[in-house]
Amino acid sequence: MKLTFILGGARSGKSRHAEVLVERLPSPWTYVATAEAYDDEMVERIALHRSRRGAGWETIDAPHHLAASLMTVPPERPVLVDCLTLWLSNRMLGDADIEMESAVLEAALLAREAPLFVVSNEVGLGIVPDNTLARRFRDAQGRLNQRIATFADEVVLMVAGLPLKVKG
Repeated sequence: MKLTFILGGARSGKSRHAEVLVERLPSPWTYVATAEAYDDEMVERIALHRSRRGAGWETIDAPHHLAASLMTVPPERPVLVDCLTLWLSNRMLGDADIEMESAVLEAALLAREAPLFVVSNEVGLGIVPDNTLARRFRDAQGRLNQRIATFADEVVLMVAGLPLKVKG
């Protein structure tokens, strides 16, 4: 398995860059999406992401059961997970045991045989959030990103649409 971890801020080009990297490999590819559409704007964002993907892509919606969804993908198929930030938010709002679920996710990622591309937001570069839940989320996201980066073969930081190789 080769894991490429792609981090960046909002609208930094993370997803598009990840898609380009995956599409360099032979299809079929699997896109594991973690977003849930709670409003019209999110419906539009999801539709935009789907419209960019052409033939060769299979999409699995996994807003909560990310590790289990990864285990259903054929082992030889490249996978793009987009994104850990939404998955973590979904799980925190569902009062999940984040430490335990992160460990289960890590095991599922490490079990993959084919190339794996994981997208996440870098949320620690801004101001300290003004409420407890937002601070808990920022801290949990930072810990999860560190955990994934530790065993990732490559880490790419996206800045203004430009990929900066951080590791690998």
